[in-house]
Amino acid sequence: MNIYLGIIFVLIIILTIISARFYLIKKSIKEIEVSTREILKSDTNSLITISTDNKEVKALAKELNIELKNIREQRLQYENGNQELKKIITNISHDMRTPLTAIKGYIDLLKEENIEEKQQEYLRIIERKTGDLVLLTEQLFEFSKIMDTEIKIEKENCCINGMLEDALTNYYTIFKEKNIIPDINLCEEKVYRMVDRNAINRVLDNILSNISKYSSGDLKAILEKNGKIIFSNKAEALDATTVQKIFNRYFTVENAKKSTGIGLAIAKQLVELNGGSITAQYENGYLIIEIIL
Repeated sequence: MNIYLGIIFVLIIILTIISARFYLIKKSIKEIEVSTREILKSDTNSLITISTDNKEVKALAKELNIELKNIREQRLQYENGNQELKKIITNISHDMRTPLTAIKGYIDLLKEENIEEKQQEYLRIIERKTGDLVLLTEQLFEFSKIMDTEIKIEKENCCINGMLEDALTNYYTIFKEKNIIPDINLCEEKVYRMVDRNAINRVLDNILSNISKYSSGDLKAILEKNGKIIFSNKAEALDATTVQKIFNRYFTVENAKKSTGIGLAIAKQLVELNGGSITAQYENGYLIIEIIL
């Protein structure tokens, strides 16, 4: 009987030791999970620490620390490269402004001269192309600012109906010149959202600018009461594959006479900075852009 009691006592001790070791291993795995999540979320040089001396768990923590160091180095390289790219873009946009201002000045002087009709036509083309370059320069400068992840968004309670109406009104003359007749359907209910007014105005401006350049002659603008804004226009130069890349900052759509700038990439950045989403799809020859705020 005493032998059985002794065996049971030994088994209880073994089970206790196993349970304690299992508890420590489970605790260490939880520590690894929490530490990994916190380290990846924050900019820190901390490493994973655990409270167990289990060789396998310690080896796991060691390997994870090695990978975290690699991730940290890659992140630093990316951030340095991003800052360098931002600096280059800013410098380019500044360098372009001076000669473009001079070109515009000489164009204005030539317009005052008594020149032939053919020369006037050439001058109008030069003026239009110079205007495109000025716009692209401004977009580059804006893009360099948006690349800064520390950009501050100052939100206020904005009426989306009014902002969309103002944006469409600003493009009335341009649409009329290009024979684009807008079909506008805004919900009667006022839609309010906490957003940065200047940022959303820029988003709407960039999208309408894109439509004014590349629409094949029509535009539908819809505001639903849930805050969804829908723009659609016939876009013969696009296809479903191209539209999937249209918000890519380095992607352009080109044909013989036209190429998109980076306005839609900027729009996507600004919408997301305001906590919204923007998507594009291509259906039956129409580019459809949806914004949810």
